[in-house]
Amino acid sequence: MSTVTRTDRAPRGGGARPRVVAAVGALLAALVLALLPVPSGATPAAAADGTAVDSAVTVTGTRGKYDDFSGLKVTVHQTKNLRTQGVLITWKGGAPTPESTVNSNFLQIMQCWGDSPTGPTREQCEYGGSGVPLPGTGVDSRSVSATPDPDETQYTGAGAFVPFRPANGSPATTSPTDKTYFGPLDTNEQPAGRTFASGTGEATFQVLDGIEASHLGCGLNTAAAGSAPAPRSCWLVIVPRGTHNPDGTDVTAPGQDGKLDGSPLTTTNWAQRMAVRLDFLPVDEFCPEGQPEQPTAGSQLATDAVTSWQPKLCTTTGTTFAFSQGGEEPARTQVLAATGDAPMLGFTVDPVAGSDGAAKVVHAPVAVSGLAIAFFLETTSGVVQEMRLSPRIVAKMLTHSYTKDVTLGAAPDYLTGNPAFFNEDPEFRKLNPEFPALSGQPSSLMVPLLTSDTTRIVWNWLQSDQEARAFLSGTKDPWGMTVNRYYKDLKLADATSLTDFPKVDPTTSPAVANGVPPLTYTGQDLDPYANDLHEAAVRTLRGNNNGTVVWQAGNNTPPKLGNEVPMSGRHAVLAIVDTASAERYGLKTAALRNADGAFVKPSTATLTAAVAAMRPSPVDATVLRPDPARAKGQAYPLTAVAYAAASVDQAAAARKAYAKFIRYVAGAGQTPGLSAGRLPPGYAPLPAKQRAQAVTAADALERGLTTDPASGGTDSAGTSGSAAGAAGASGGTAAGGTSAGAAGGSGGSATPAAGAAGGAAGPSSGPQQNVAKSANGVTPGEILGIIRWVLLVVLFLGGAAGLSGPIMLRLAQRRSP
Repeated sequence: MSTVTRTDRAPRGGGARPRVVAAVGALLAALVLALLPVPSGATPAAAADGTAVDSAVTVTGTRGKYDDFSGLKVTVHQTKNLRTQGVLITWKGGAPTPESTVNSNFLQIMQCWGDSPTGPTREQCEYGGSGVPLPGTGVDSRSVSATPDPDETQYTGAGAFVPFRPANGSPATTSPTDKTYFGPLDTNEQPAGRTFASGTGEATFQVLDGIEASHLGCGLNTAAAGSAPAPRSCWLVIVPRGTHNPDGTDVTAPGQDGKLDGSPLTTTNWAQRMAVRLDFLPVDEFCPEGQPEQPTAGSQLATDAVTSWQPKLCTTTGTTFAFSQGGEEPARTQVLAATGDAPMLGFTVDPVAGSDGAAKVVHAPVAVSGLAIAFFLETTSGVVQEMRLSPRIVAKMLTHSYTKDVTLGAAPDYLTGNPAFFNEDPEFRKLNPEFPALSGQPSSLMVPLLTSDTTRIVWNWLQSDQEARAFLSGTKDPWGMTVNRYYKDLKLADATSLTDFPKVDPTTSPAVANGVPPLTYTGQDLDPYANDLHEAAVRTLRGNNNGTVVWQAGNNTPPKLGNEVPMSGRHAVLAIVDTASAERYGLKTAALRNADGAFVKPSTATLTAAVAAMRPSPVDATVLRPDPARAKGQAYPLTAVAYAAASVDQAAAARKAYAKFIRYVAGAGQTPGLSAGRLPPGYAPLPAKQRAQAVTAADALERGLTTDPASGGTDSAGTSGSAAGAAGASGGTAAGGTSAGAAGGSGGSATPAAGAAGGAAGPSSGPQQNVAKSANGVTPGEILGIIRWVLLVVLFLGGAAGLSGPIMLRLAQRRSP
C-alpha cells in the first residue's frame, strides 16, 4: 500500500518592533490584503464530497516460481465510488516488453466479481473474450490445455478451460470460446499491458458496473431484504507475465521462439496475481416505488449530470425523474407539445422557439460543459499525453482529406500529394514538434451519428478561423494540401445550420486479407460513426474505432467484413466526445486553438471563461449562444451551456415538480463530486448569474409564468419578475465585464428569489467564485473572502490605534452618552 507523508510547519514568529513601525506595517498589510483578489475556483485535487483522488491503492508483486516480480509496483488510481468509467493504472519496476511485438514481459488485467474478502477466484473473472491476436498460444483465452502446467490439477485433459461463472447465477460458460457474457467488442479485459523501456507502464481500464455487466454485478445490492443496502464490491486483478511458460520454459533461451504461452488463468500464472478491491456506487433502483414520475429528455451534454442527480432528486423531491438521451431538436419539439397529459422537461443548447401562440417556455441553465477531441495514441516509449490541434487540422480530419482516412491502399488521384495521416502533416508537426512516432496507424477522427446542437459549435469554430475557412473553401494550405473534393462541394465554410458530420466520399477499396468472394469497403467502413458522444469515448478508451475492413470467413456464410482488434502498443484513435465522458473514461484531450491563438484544454477555468464571453441568443435572450469566435484569453472554444426548458402550459403538478428539479440542480447539484447528487467531473459549476437565472426560471415555471427578457418582468399582468431574472437574462457577462468574471462567475448583480429549494443557499450580489458550495451553503471562496475582510478590519484598526491612540481617546470623550 502506498503511504502519504505530510509535513506541517508553523510560521516563524518575529521579534518585537517599535510601535509606529508595527502600526504602519499593519496598515500596509491591510492595504495589500484588500487589493488581493480571492483566488478563482480551480478544479480541486479532490472532489468537494471528498470522494475523488484519495482512494488510490498500490500493490507490489512477489517472487514467483520462475520469474521475479518483487520489484513491480502497480497503482490503481481510484478504487472507491466507481461507476462504469475509466480507471488509470500505472506501474513501475517491470521488465520491458519487446518493442516489435508483445511476446513477453507484460501485464494481463481483468475485472472480477467475488464476495470473499480475500479476493476472487479465477472462475469469477471476465477474461478470454478479447480476440486480440497475441503471439503466444492460449495467452488471450481461458484455455489451460494450450500449454502444459504441472501445477494445474483442477482443469485437466484435452480442451480443458476455466469456465466463467456469472455473479447473477446464470449458467457457466461451456467452452473457451463461449461469448455468452462478453466478446471482442464489449469485454473490458486488457490481455497485454506493455511495459516500456523505462520499466514503467500505463493503462486506462474500463470498469463496468452491474448495469453494464450484470454478469459481474458490481454495485448491485447484496443485502438481505430489510437490511441496509450493501453494494457488491468487485476486484481488479493484475497477472504479471515474465519470460517463462507455466512449465518453466524460458522463451528467451536459445532455441526457443520467444513467445510466451499459456492463459493467465492457469494455476501457475494465477498464483502471481495482484488483486485490488473496487467499491462501486449503488446501481439498484434508488427511487421509492409508487411515487409520481416525470419524464425528461434531450441533450447528451446533460446525460452524466442528470444521471448523477437522479438518486437525490427522487429522494428529496417526492418525484422520480426519468431521463432519455436524444437530440436537442426532438426535445424542443416535445417541450412545445407538452400538456397536462404529456408533461416534459427537455435539455437543449439552442433555445426552444415556438411559433406565435405556442406554449410559453422557460429556460433554466443547468450544466456547463462542451466538446473535446479525445485521443488514445501509443508509441514504443509510452502513451502520448499532449497534442495541439488548430481549426484547419480538424477541418482536414472532418473532410477526410488525409489519404488513409479514405483508403488503406493507394491514394486516390484527387488526394495525391496530401499526407497519409494527420501526424505526417507538416502543419501538425509544426504545432507538435516533439510529437513521437506512433506504433499504429491512426484512424480518422471518430464523430457521432446523432445530430446535435453541439455539432454546429464545431463547425462554427472552423468557420470562425480564417485558415480553416479558406481550406474548406478549396484553398491549399501552405504545404500544398487540399480539401477532399467531395467535401468542397458541400460549401462547409458557409453552411449555417450543420448539425451532423457528413461522410460523402464514395471511394471503395479491396478488403484487407481479401478472399473469395472478394469484398470492398468504403470510408464509412474504415471510419464508422459512433452512435453518440459517450460511445465515441468508450471506443477511444478501448483504442478501437470498430472499423470493419478485414475479410472474414470463419462461421460467416457468406464471408463479411470484420473488425481487427488492435494489438497492445498499437492503439491510435481520436474522437469528438463530450467533456464529461472524456473525464469519466480518463481520456487525454487535445489543446485547441481559440480566437486569440491560445491553445486551450477543457477545464473548470477555461469552460467558465468561455461562458463569460457568450452573448444572448437572438431567439431568446435568456439563453447564451455558444460562440467560438468570442473565445479569447483562456476561454475554451467548444464550450456550451445546457438548459432545462419547460412549458408553462403544463399541469400545475408537473410544473411544480420540474421547478423542484431546477432548484436542486441550481443549488446542491452544482457541487462537484463523484457521489450521487453531485456535479460529475467534466462539468464546470454554473456561474452565480446562471444559478440565479435558474432559480428565477423555476419560480416562474411553478407560477405558470415566463420571464420577459426585455423587461425582466413576467408575461402575466400584476405579477412582477425577479430582478435576478433580468440580471440572468443578460447573458454570461454584464456590460463592461472582463475576464475576471470568467474566474469567479459573470459580472453583474444577481439575487435568486427567496425560497430556493435543494439545500443550497442562493448566491449573493456581485461577482461570485465558481466553486462548490459547502454543506452550509458557503463556498470556500466566500469563506476566504470573509476571513480576508475580518483580517483587514483587524489590521486597519490595529494600525490606526497604534498611530492615533490619543485621537481615538478624544473622540471617545466627545461622543454623546
